[in-house]
Amino acid sequence: MEEKSVNKTNSNGYTFMFAVIMVIVVASVLAFAATSLQPTQQENIRQEKMQNILATVGIETDRAGAKELYDQYIVEEIALTEDGTPAEDVDAFQVDLAKELKKDVSEQVFPLYVAEVEGSKYYIVPLRGNGLWNAIFGYISLKDDINTIKGATFDHLGETPGLGAEITKEWFREKFEDEKIFDSNGNLVGVSVVKGNIDVSDKDDNRVDAISGATITGDGVSDMISERLKRYLPYFEKQKDIKVAIK
Repeated sequence: MEEKSVNKTNSNGYTFMFAVIMVIVVASVLAFAATSLQPTQQENIRQEKMQNILATVGIETDRAGAKELYDQYIVEEIALTEDGTPAEDVDAFQVDLAKELKKDVSEQVFPLYVAEVEGSKYYIVPLRGNGLWNAIFGYISLKDDINTIKGATFDHLGETPGLGAEITKEWFREKFEDEKIFDSNGNLVGVSVVKGNIDVSDKDDNRVDAISGATITGDGVSDMISERLKRYLPYFEKQKDIKVAIK
């Protein structure tokens, strides 16, 4: 009986030690893999961000060609303060909107990208807001009149497939092309995603047709566009004053 008891104890101890060693080994391997892959993952994120920015001005590319085309067409990266002046010592490309939105508006910085494509200038504004289930985000580009939309891209963290997740589709993004962000009285209102009989040929009504069954996500897109663009109004007004002065 004593021998059997000792063997059982030794067996349990061996199993426990083996399990502990395997946990340590697996955790070490996973930690090493995560650390090793981090630079590649970060570069993939950078390239995808460049792709999305470029897409708003009609430049389509894969990840491999993103940096070359980004350097070719994006002529300026600016981090703006609340009053529309450039923030010192801030890399606009590295600004994390998710973190910025947790700050008071007076402490936020607002990244802006300026593109030149075939002789035309565009202003590209990063977007971030709330959908039905989680964050939605994207980019919207304005033509040189700082009123007409050139293009937009949208993405999400958890909207419903076939409903809110449709904001990523080209057919939805195309609705925003040539829409105006200022109303007839000169107020910055953005573009609203609304249900109803929308005249798709009317690009001065500040509205696009909603996605069926995705009202809350659509409202999130509307709020996101107007809220973010209004933060850039001081800068836009300065640019318009410069254009008037030049004329």
